[in-house]
Amino acid sequence: MSTTEKPSSAHASATAPAPSGSDPASTVAQLSLRARLSRLSPYFGYQRWTWVLAVLATVVVAGTEVAIPALLQPLVDKGFTGGTLPLWAVPVAIVGVFFIRGVAQFINQYALARIANDGMMRLRENLFNRVLDAHLSLFSKQSASALSNTVVYEVQNGATLIVQALLMLSRDGFTVIALLLYLLYTNWQLTLIVAVLLPSVSWIMKKLSKRLYHITKASQQATDELAYVVEENVLAHRVVRIHAAQPAQAGRFLALSRRLRQLAIKATIASAAMTPLTQLLAAVALSVVICIALWQSRATAVSAQEVTVGSFISFISGMLMLIAPIRRLADVANPLTRGVAALERGLGLLGEVPPEASGQHRMDKARGAIQLSDVTVEFGSDKAPALSHLSLIIHPGEVVALVGPSGAGKTTLVNLLPRFVEPSSGSVSIDGVLLHDWDLHSLRSQFAMVSQDVVMFNDTIAANVALGAPVDEARLQQCLAAANLQDFVARQPQGVYSMVGHNANQLSGGQRQRLAIARALYKDAPILILDEATSALDTESERLVQEALARLMRGRTTVVIAHRLSTIEHADRVVVMERGQVVEQGTHAQLMELGGLYARLQSRPN
Repeated sequence: MSTTEKPSSAHASATAPAPSGSDPASTVAQLSLRARLSRLSPYFGYQRWTWVLAVLATVVVAGTEVAIPALLQPLVDKGFTGGTLPLWAVPVAIVGVFFIRGVAQFINQYALARIANDGMMRLRENLFNRVLDAHLSLFSKQSASALSNTVVYEVQNGATLIVQALLMLSRDGFTVIALLLYLLYTNWQLTLIVAVLLPSVSWIMKKLSKRLYHITKASQQATDELAYVVEENVLAHRVVRIHAAQPAQAGRFLALSRRLRQLAIKATIASAAMTPLTQLLAAVALSVVICIALWQSRATAVSAQEVTVGSFISFISGMLMLIAPIRRLADVANPLTRGVAALERGLGLLGEVPPEASGQHRMDKARGAIQLSDVTVEFGSDKAPALSHLSLIIHPGEVVALVGPSGAGKTTLVNLLPRFVEPSSGSVSIDGVLLHDWDLHSLRSQFAMVSQDVVMFNDTIAANVALGAPVDEARLQQCLAAANLQDFVARQPQGVYSMVGHNANQLSGGQRQRLAIARALYKDAPILILDEATSALDTESERLVQEALARLMRGRTTVVIAHRLSTIEHADRVVVMERGQVVEQGTHAQLMELGGLYARLQSRPN
């Protein structure tokens, strides 16, 4: 369907409150980091051979780390002390180790980047598809800025942070394991002292990462609220200026900016605290180890001469090499926690927002018979119903004008037909088939809509008119001519392939309306909805639009919401609504003669 619905908080049928974010359910928030990571496996865990390649490359990198202290022992004992080490062996060993390490690091980074980007593309595609088919309540709960932030930036940011964390975690994790195994092999008694570090570091990471997770979720909410203020002020820039509301809006923005700054500082404190704490623990353990190693080497050297200078240097070098990867492992909690929190927003959108329900009935082109039976629509229990036990029959090919004061329920009625709004009770049918029994795509293919609030995409004229359908140039030119746009298009530099810009704001109101009419003509749907399509136009623009609308309505069931008499007079029937009910029906002349609500509305000055 060619929807003209604006994905914005300012849309009339989906006025959004301040964004609530897409936090997962409270049970999800209580999951461990490992359990939260497992939720990402359908997107980032399916490339098993790439993961195998990444792990093998990481093992090789960790092995080359161990090779550095291991090479020190023969270098010192045989090179400097014994003088028996061949000179050619030194560059061969050093260059060989770093060559193997470089190749393995390249493979490891490429494999993890491939996993992250493939997973990000798959998740982002699923998220955007969910936005396209989500239940329409989503757009009343979240702003356009919050949704775009989740689909585009949060997913990318989360995937980038996770791949960085996995690079550090895999490389440094295997390095620590390899160095510990080497130290155990060299001197297992001293190595056991290092084991004291592991539970202490694990405890610190668990506590601080939990705090980071909650701060990150709060930061996401604050970012959404800040973006929402920007979105509101962009959409309402004229209203803000005419009311001189800039200081008040700047105050809103500043308050939210300060909140975001506070959360960023808290996140930095929690993240920065990991490094000095783990370094302090490492320094205590390593100082004890070095003292004991020095005492042990002296005692052994006096008694048996079993400990060589090379083995001692090799052991101490290995111990010292543990500091850097342990410190980086402490730091890995920050990007990992932030990355998982960012991606969980997308998972929350997928898991908590259901798609629209759809039936099975399909039809290429309906006759256009519409029936509403005892329909009530309530948007809140504390509010009066938008429609109250309304019944109405519209015959195929009939032009029905809906008239009534503001709040009468006219827009709600027309939004029921393509199921943009669901009835609280009663039933709506097209050609005798209840809307819930229709296949949703087939149902909406029966409608074309032209409203006062025209939405165009930043694409060509041709793409905006066809809107998802294949472009047939001959048919396109016919529709543009019928919409009184042929002269305008002829003046464009690339004709129908000229870009219209952001929401076609460079076009006049009449041109945008006629472009919407050309879109409706191109779709050639049997049922037409006109929602105040000429209310904001000047006399000349209205004349051109009315001519185009007359061509568009031929042979179609048409439901018109209109205030202008020029639109209403041509209707086959006028349905007058008040407080969600039909109070009068008839032609313009009949209703004026009746002298009821319709006559009073027409007698009011414009």
